[in-house]
Amino acid sequence: MGKKPQRDVEKDYPKADVVAKLRRLADAIESGERFEIQIAGERIYVPVRAKFSIEHERSEEDEEIEFQLKWSRE
Repeated sequence: MGKKPQRDVEKDYPKADVVAKLRRLADAIESGERFEIQIAGERIYVPVRAKFSIEHERSEEDEEIEFQLKWSRE
């Protein structure tokens, strides 16, 4: 398989779509299965070995919480 191009995308989704994606993610984590998700037209396969973190950022104007999944492509 060829090298994938770099990508940095942020996409807004309706609340119902986010709920469905989070529910599927939770089910995959709980059952020990890989997670598949489509983001801005690209299908992503998150392996079981992915690491999870939760990040909180604050500025004078905004606050942000990010649920992150990270893995190497080895």
